[in-house]
Amino acid sequence: MRILWHELGSARADAADRTAVELHGFPVSVAPSRRTDHFLMVAEPACCAGCAPRNPLAAVEVFAAVAMPMQSGALRLTGEWRVLSDDPAGLRYQLRAARLTQPPGWRGVTRRGVLAGGPLICLDACAKPADPAAARAVIAAGPTVDIHSHAGGIARGANIRSGVGFGRVAEPMRAGGMGAICLAVVSDGPTHRLMPDGRLHPFRDPAPGELYDYGQISFRLVNEMARDQGIAVIADMAGLRAAGAGTPSAIIAAEGADFLEGRVDRVDEAYAKWTLRHLQLTHYRVNALGDIQTEPPVHGGLTDTGAEVIRRCNRLGVVVDVAHGTSALVKRAAAVTTKPLVLSHTFLSANPGTYSRLISREHAQMIAGTGGVVGVWPPANLFPNLTAMASGMARMVDAIGIDHVGLGTDMRGLVGETVFPDYDSLPGLAQALLTVGFSAQDARKLLGANYARVFAASMA
Repeated sequence: MRILWHELGSARADAADRTAVELHGFPVSVAPSRRTDHFLMVAEPACCAGCAPRNPLAAVEVFAAVAMPMQSGALRLTGEWRVLSDDPAGLRYQLRAARLTQPPGWRGVTRRGVLAGGPLICLDACAKPADPAAARAVIAAGPTVDIHSHAGGIARGANIRSGVGFGRVAEPMRAGGMGAICLAVVSDGPTHRLMPDGRLHPFRDPAPGELYDYGQISFRLVNEMARDQGIAVIADMAGLRAAGAGTPSAIIAAEGADFLEGRVDRVDEAYAKWTLRHLQLTHYRVNALGDIQTEPPVHGGLTDTGAEVIRRCNRLGVVVDVAHGTSALVKRAAAVTTKPLVLSHTFLSANPGTYSRLISREHAQMIAGTGGVVGVWPPANLFPNLTAMASGMARMVDAIGIDHVGLGTDMRGLVGETVFPDYDSLPGLAQALLTVGFSAQDARKLLGANYARVFAASMA
């Protein structure tokens, strides 16, 4: 007997208790792991454990007979179906003694999948690889930009506390031809962590002044890391154009405006003192600016303070990033801003879970409606290889247009594995974009020119 996802909660699913069933879906590990015998199954790929749905009718807890791979795409399992009545985690269903009935990476073709994939469905199997020299030419035409990065480990609290331990950034940028990265400190870092439910949550409230102080240390260290590695800090379009000529460069960014602690004037301070040029409003805690995708809403979207921060960024020339914000936050942000918005790292889902970091087509279209850019990220459980990622970027282009899609790797920030482990992977991605049918001009847009346009508009 096969259980379908829309049947969860139905009399048919409940009547299957203690019988053998078959379930198709995507695994999400409850803790970072390449292989495990305990995980959740969901209907659509999630970027990480923090994005697994909380709805008990949207996930099944799996206890496998043997450890299974977590980064290989869809799984087809059989096992004993169990219906729960008082599970402490709030789950409704389990699959016990589960075993694979198809190899890892199997993808069942359904009507829904065909409609979602459209003309991209055969690209991975049928496309002839593009010329590597042509891919290098795309990169050389630059500027290439990663619109969300923690390269060097700048997001790690241990590095911030010690001031040491940062990894190489400039060398792999030079090797791959990456011109500029939006190098983001994480200003709410001390207040969130991976919790027993497999999600990143805030676990305490910050002390007054704590996140401002943490932000000051983080900004100082990211600037010092750039200086020590010979990475130019970009303050204006001239700096970004220089990055396109082959100088590894960084746009100083912040993931979460928590360091402001509700004070709009601190945007001016970070702009002048730390060369902040890219500000993401929220991260993993609901702050004074608005609500986030991964926690229950508190403000109903963007707050008045958040609106004032956007206006201040527009005036100064700071790119506004609405990643992690709810669709309600994005809707008001799009109405407030006079400059293009960025949503730096995510991907599309036909039906995002209640607390998913993935977004709907309508969510993405709100960004495009401002003239902005949505960055596609590279989790391995979404894309098994770079060609699949390029096809995913094509899917985003189908949704919002070629002028509104970019690359947001979340370098050194992803919980799970990535198909873009460092910047020397850039030629492979450029080749994949050409392979799936993008022209050289369109590939240049996706790899940086679209963000450069938004950056220039924010400076104007």
